[in-house]
Amino acid sequence: MHKVVIPDEVMQRVNLRRGGPSLYGRVDGARAALVVIDMQNAFLLPGMPAEVSGATDIIPQINKLAQGFRERGGVVVWVKMTIHEETESWNTWFEYFMKPDRREAMIRELSPGHKGHELHADLLVKPEDIVLQKTRYSAFIQASSDLDALLRKNGIDTVAIVGTLTNVCCEASARDAMMLNYRTFFLSDANATHTDAEHNASLAAIMQYFGEVISTDELLARLDTSQPRKATA
Repeated sequence: MHKVVIPDEVMQRVNLRRGGPSLYGRVDGARAALVVIDMQNAFLLPGMPAEVSGATDIIPQINKLAQGFRERGGVVVWVKMTIHEETESWNTWFEYFMKPDRREAMIRELSPGHKGHELHADLLVKPEDIVLQKTRYSAFIQASSDLDALLRKNGIDTVAIVGTLTNVCCEASARDAMMLNYRTFFLSDANATHTDAEHNASLAAIMQYFGEVISTDELLARLDTSQPRKATA
């Protein structure tokens, strides 16, 4: 798990702008969703093309959060990076950001039916949870997934972003969630990327402009209980 360090100058700007790092106060469980980004074998298993070493360390935190959200009436959404015809129209990514051999491996492992596309076996996914596919870094951007419509259908106005990679799909999703007017939490101990430096850079950016950076235990302590429910996909 990453060692979290927020630079003093960032904290000073946050304190000057809004008085402290906390933004949202108490959270109504019935209006909150845990959005789990890309916790798939392609990113978590050794030898996979997008392996993030150490990312499995956040699985216990994610499972704890998921159970906490369910118990408090919230929604749990597992979002899977998926490559199919729509993704392949994103040729800027395919043609310029990957060498041919890596591109082929990514297409293979992130296609439905392949081991890399599956969620990691240690994640405790429940029948009442929702599993979605996305085709861009952000789960909220137009044409990536149905996440925004699904959350609004379920009366959700608050999201907590967890998963991998901190500074890619997780940060992109958090930024877009805030821009779509969701109260956005970003979990400092339930996101993972390659290095502490990359992780902390994302936390610093999000803390200043896009959401509240918070730990698992802190968020669960702020999450109020509502009647458990089954989300509508």
